[in-house]
Amino acid sequence: MILVDEPRWPARGRLWSHLVSDVAYEELHVFAEMLGVPRRGFDRDHYDIPESRFPMALWLGATLVPSRDLPPRLRAAGLRRPKHLNRRAP
Repeated sequence: MILVDEPRWPARGRLWSHLVSDVAYEELHVFAEMLGVPRRGFDRDHYDIPESRFPMALWLGATLVPSRDLPPRLRAAGLRRPKHLNRRAP
């Protein structure tokens, strides 16, 4: 399932959301491509998407969840890649 939080994270003059999959990275990459998000937006276990892409993410079927729910969902799926481990995603 593709999950997204509300665009609340400020950076570079705009607000950003996190886009994740609790199934597989491949599912996430395919969804991000459909959304028009470049692969360089992938950061270890999620994509950062600008608020301008948020409505389209919902329209394409992403499920809106609170930000605090994303890390536990990723951990439960075995897809969490914390910064301190400094591992690259496949």
